[in-house]
Amino acid sequence: MLGGMKLALRQPGDLDRLRGLAAAERQALQRDRYRAVLLVAEEQLEGDEAARRLGRSPRFVDEWAGRYRRGGLDGLVPRKPSGAAPKLTPEQEAKLKARLDAGPLPADGVCALRGKDVVRILEADFGVRHTIGSVYSVLHWIGYSCLAPRPRHEKNDPAAAGAFRREAPFLSGP
Repeated sequence: MLGGMKLALRQPGDLDRLRGLAAAERQALQRDRYRAVLLVAEEQLEGDEAARRLGRSPRFVDEWAGRYRRGGLDGLVPRKPSGAAPKLTPEQEAKLKARLDAGPLPADGVCALRGKDVVRILEADFGVRHTIGSVYSVLHWIGYSCLAPRPRHEKNDPAAAGAFRREAPFLSGP
């Protein structure tokens, strides 16, 4: 914990810039990061007192004061986690998109491609394994929506369906 340690400013104008950043920040968490450093640097508060004023933990104050000490004002902006690298290259994404736009092939044995069909295509055509859950993220990433009207089979006969609705005993009205 900071204890009675003084937080030295890294640049001469940092206090004024911190005040401006804290006043302009709309996100409460980021604003509290700026305010934590301000309280420790400007008012020379210990971590516990600064935490009490912010309604945060002493660990929070220590973390962000330490980040300022190591990286200055740039250190107060959290970095976005990098995440896992995509399994498909941009070229493979383009090929998958072309394959999906072409619709199901006779070998697919379905009238419309579903998530599990895309999982199979990815593994067979690209050698990439995805779970059913992650394939929907891939589809969203390349511009597809998972919501679509229910497909109609190419051999569907609207006249036969209408006749069935009229003549089916369990659908007949009184």
